[in-house]
Amino acid sequence: MRILHTSDWHVGKVLKGRDRTDEHTAVLADIVGVARTQDVDLVLIAGDLFETSAPSPKAQGLVMRALLALREDGRQVVAIAGNHDNAALLDTVYRPVLAELGLHVLGMPKAPGAGGTIRLTTRSGEQARVAAMPFLSQRYAVRAAELLLHEAAEHALDYARRVAAIVGALTAEFSPDTVNIVMAHATLLGGRRGGGERDVQTTFEYEVPSSIFPSAAHYAALGHLHRQQEIPAPCPAFYSGSPLAVDFGEEANEPGALIVTASPGIRADASRVAITGGRRLRTLRGSLDQVIADGEQAPDAYLRVILAESARAGLGDLVREKLPNALEVQLDDAHRPRPGTHGGGKPSRTGRTPLQLFGDYLKEQDVADERVERMFAELLDELTDAGPAS
Repeated sequence: MRILHTSDWHVGKVLKGRDRTDEHTAVLADIVGVARTQDVDLVLIAGDLFETSAPSPKAQGLVMRALLALREDGRQVVAIAGNHDNAALLDTVYRPVLAELGLHVLGMPKAPGAGGTIRLTTRSGEQARVAAMPFLSQRYAVRAAELLLHEAAEHALDYARRVAAIVGALTAEFSPDTVNIVMAHATLLGGRRGGGERDVQTTFEYEVPSSIFPSAAHYAALGHLHRQQEIPAPCPAFYSGSPLAVDFGEEANEPGALIVTASPGIRADASRVAITGGRRLRTLRGSLDQVIADGEQAPDAYLRVILAESARAGLGDLVREKLPNALEVQLDDAHRPRPGTHGGGKPSRTGRTPLQLFGDYLKEQDVADERVERMFAELLDELTDAGPAS
């Protein structure tokens, strides 16, 4: 059985105000192309289809078209919600509609017999069981445990133990004569962050040990961390990584997906496949001349520029004029304006003109630009000459 494992699409993501619909269109087309050229039997999408819980119609249309294209040629498709997704939207709108077309979508964890454990027959007649574990917040962990484990709400279990118990329930009927797969959108202990995940949902309170996966599983398809990586576990466990770098913290990531080969009684094997379509992200550091020279060598990349220059009026505009793809321009720590000292060391304002006071302020902020002082002086003259309002 050949499986395509992908996750963390984040369709609808905007980077520093720049719309990325064209990139996502190309990225999802590439994922569909991989499914076709690799002739996969099953596609696993391990969460975060969307960037927000209120995706735009354009974002929803893009994801819907991708799901339908992945379903072509009799491929099985399973998608679960991530922490960015609207679980209710997936369960109440996407799930019933797409089920009619043979796609399996889960927003919230469900009992094994209610769709939490999916029994599949591929187009070649191979059997698979997929234990699907969408993202589970701290808030809903108790409710999910009550639903799946029939556990009283007052029975105190910590988050990791609840998740482990739920995974245990979903995988209880794994059989040696089927390909057994666990899907989870979760933070595994030891996983390396990609740089663009929500910190609040990758903290230690949300971490779970990889020992929650049973050795009876042939593969664990993980989503949530954006860096492609393997997690040591009782079964092969991989994060597919995001197919698009979502923020500058991920510029070193290699966007991709995984092709998995699995058979009953044999541990699965996973290999990386590159996903193209997204622009590269680059951070440039140095003097104005240096970053402009470096940026001109990367005309297709989105740029974050960190300047080793003293602050002056129009500096950011000058960078953007030369490098239109510069989405962020800032000064490095050594040149960043800092508040002046307070207390007895601060010069008295007594007897000082507004122009002198403004000059002191510019020095405190490490702004060395005569044009700013001239502009202030001209504005002060205009206000002074105008006199009091009648």
